[in-house]
Amino acid sequence: MDIILWRHAEAEDGSPDMARELTAKGKRQAEKVAAFLKLHLPAESRILVSPATRTRQTVAALTEQYTLAPTIAPGASAHALLQAARWPNAEGTVLIVGHQPTLGAVAAQLLGSGEASLSVKKGSLWWFSRRVKENYAQTTLKIVITPELL
Repeated sequence: MDIILWRHAEAEDGSPDMARELTAKGKRQAEKVAAFLKLHLPAESRILVSPATRTRQTVAALTEQYTLAPTIAPGASAHALLQAARWPNAEGTVLIVGHQPTLGAVAAQLLGSGEASLSVKKGSLWWFSRRVKENYAQTTLKIVITPELL
């Protein structure tokens, strides 16, 4: 199973939080990462998106075919996100479009850092892969990329 964590691109400040929209820079960030994903994301991937406006606008640069997942809205726990993804037992690839600090907590957990949290930059993509080899589960960080590097 692969799990890809994509933090929403840069959004406007303000409230209500769920209605915040992407800035012009955020739209460019989303387009750059979406172009990368169009080349590398397996066709049968499941895409789970927070219901926040900024996450829906981020994924819109990639596709209109996704599932809204209220359990990964701002403030969600790392556990809730991993449950929504069905990690580590789902087949194939799951792309999650979500929020910090949840994505940072998930990344830290997948890297074996326990209770620590990592900072996932706006618009960034963290791609993890899990496999079982000789009865031993292995999680590999395949790539971390920011929009500025694309």
